[in-house]
Formats: sequence, structure tokens, C-alpha cells
Amino acid sequence: MERRNFLRVAVIGAAAAAFGGAAWRDAFAEGAQPGPSPYGALLSADANGIQLPQGFTSRVIARTGQQVAGTGYTWHPAPDGGACFADGSGWIYVSNSEVPSTGGVGAVKFDSTGKITAAYRTLANTNVNCAGGATPWNTWLSCEEVDRGYVYETDPWGVKAAIRRPAMGRFKHEACATDADHGYIYLTEDVSDGCFYRFKPTTWGDLSSGTLEVLKGGSSQTSGPVTWGRVSDPAGSTTATRNQVSGAKRFNGGEGCYYAGGTCWFTTKGDNRVWAYDANTSSISLTYDDNLVTSGTPPLTGVDNVTGTSSGDLFVAEDGGNMEICVITKAGIVAPFLRITGQSGSEICGPAFNPAGNRLYFSSQRGTSGSSSGGITYEVTGPFRA
Repeated sequence: MERRNFLRVAVIGAAAAAFGGAAWRDAFAEGAQPGPSPYGALLSADANGIQLPQGFTSRVIARTGQQVAGTGYTWHPAPDGGACFADGSGWIYVSNSEVPSTGGVGAVKFDSTGKITAAYRTLANTNVNCAGGATPWNTWLSCEEVDRGYVYETDPWGVKAAIRRPAMGRFKHEACATDADHGYIYLTEDVSDGCFYRFKPTTWGDLSSGTLEVLKGGSSQTSGPVTWGRVSDPAGSTTATRNQVSGAKRFNGGEGCYYAGGTCWFTTKGDNRVWAYDANTSSISLTYDDNLVTSGTPPLTGVDNVTGTSSGDLFVAEDGGNMEICVITKAGIVAPFLRITGQSGSEICGPAFNPAGNRLYFSSQRGTSGSSSGGITYEVTGPFRA
């Protein structure tokens, strides 16, 4: 039996248990498959080189090495993970900088009309800040993607000083997502034999102390119940965190992480998978695997950052691939939502929606130059599904 058919059979039924709500369970009993996008076909590239569906428009909001329009802030190199925060009737988009030594986080502030009103630094002089995650108490967790890297808790308004959070573990961090329903923060690790972690603060809202655990399961397990084991030394002083717990399940290059409605979705770039962890039943399953695509060319490869909408759609960015952001719907359809042309040496990072859900922000980390000095950050506006 071919691998894709074998894996497809393996997840039928069991996968249905790992999604928040009946619609997700029913849709993904057999894994997401290619189909027509709910937004329609992509049109020809616009003036910014982006192919979008009918009714959507794009604009460039920042370029590496150039001042953000109307501000004195020079946009950082290699823009990566990002998130949006409500700011009165406006909002703030924060963006990591994935470069050594200077790293850090930048922010752009918008008014209610989408006009840029300010831009500034919220974290500086950290190391390879890749992705991260927003918290319910309105902070941004910026993750260092280096061996024994830290998580930094930052203030999107740039008023309070950033705080290093070593209790959340020192490893090659990628992204994180906050589960206020169960009191955990989930974290991914970008190495080929990495782990999927969860951190439970001693006091919710205070990340200065708590318990770090890794998910335990079969080495080839793609669905079913899992357990958790405590990491005794989150600092990884003598033994890497991923090697401290017997039976820790390995994931091939952990990337994006997004939580909603009892489910934490996370991606693994090494095998082009989107996983779902059901926090209510402590079980995992596959939302998407390019080897489970039963016909045609898999539309989503190089899976990376992931975010979602209030309608339940997932938006998954590609590192390479066709330079697309693909949508995975509750109906189990995966299709391109947008494509960036002329930037094959780059990757798409930091997808995030504004509070109203009608503007999507993201970056092309290396732009047309293929270098960290060529980053471009975009906004797409249009009739996203509510």
C-alpha cells in the first residue's frame, strides 16, 4: 500500500475526535483535501505582485531598511511571526525580526480607518526572533529560534519593558499559542526531532513560574490519545529539554501554532503536516498531510505559520512552496487564498487578522532580493468570511 493511502486509512475515524466542534470533526475525518476555494480563483498579480481573489486588495505597509510611512521607525530586517492587538478603535500589528544579535520586535499602529499612526521597537538586541504568540492579557510572546533560546514577553504598546521568561523553557523556540480554557500555553520546537510543549503558569497571567511538559506518544502516531511528561530542567542546563522525558513524541520541524475552541493546531514543516491537539480529550490527529492528498498536486507545501478566523477557517503560510497562504475550511477543503509572485527565494511569515477580521497582515521575509534586508510587510483587505 502506498504511504499516502496507508496514512489516510490510519487516520480515518480517529482524526474525528481531535477538533473543536462537530463541524470540524465531521470535515476532517479523512483529512483536508484540495478543492475550490470559498473565495474563488486567484486573479492576475496586482501592482504589488500578489495574486488575490476577486474583491480583495493589497498594500505594502513596510519595507526593511525604510521608514514606515509617516513615522520615524525604520522597519526591521527579516520580518517573521506577528499578531494584532486591539487599540481602542484601531489596532497594532507586531512583527518579529529573525536575525542574530539585533533581533527583537517592531510594531505598527493603525487608527480605525487603517491609517498608520505610529511605528516603533518593543524589543531589541535578542537573537533570531522567529514566531511567538499573543496572550489574553495583551502581551506578545517573542520566541528565539536558537539552541537554548528564550521566550520574551513584550508590550505591543512599547511602554513596559520586555521580560525574559526562562520558566517557559530554553530550546529552539518557534511559536506558541495560549489556551485560556485549560490554562496552558503550547509551544513548538523547530528541530527535526523536536517536541510539542505546554506550559502551565503557577498563576494565570504571570509567566515567571510554572510547569513545562512535553507531549508523549508513539513515534509514528498520527492520531489518538496522548499524555504529558514534566520537564525537570526547563533551562536545559545539561540535557536538552526534548531529551529529558522518556517517550516524548518527536515532531519534524515544529512551526506555527494557533488555538481556538478547545483545539491547538500546529504545523511541522519537515513533513508538511498540520496537526490538531484536542485539549478536551488529550488526543492528536492530522488536519492536513500532503501525503494524504488523494489526487492531484498537494496545494500546501512548506507549511509554516498558521492563524484562524472567527468563521473557523485556518490560514497557513508557506515557507517556499508556491509562496502561498492557503485556507483550510471547516468543510475539509484546502486551497490557495493568495500567492506572491517573483519572490521564490523568500517565505511568508506572520499572518494575523485585525480585530474586525477584515484585514490580513503578513510578511515576505526576504522579498524580491532573497536577503534579510529585503523584507516586505503587507496588508490584504477584503470580504473575509465572518
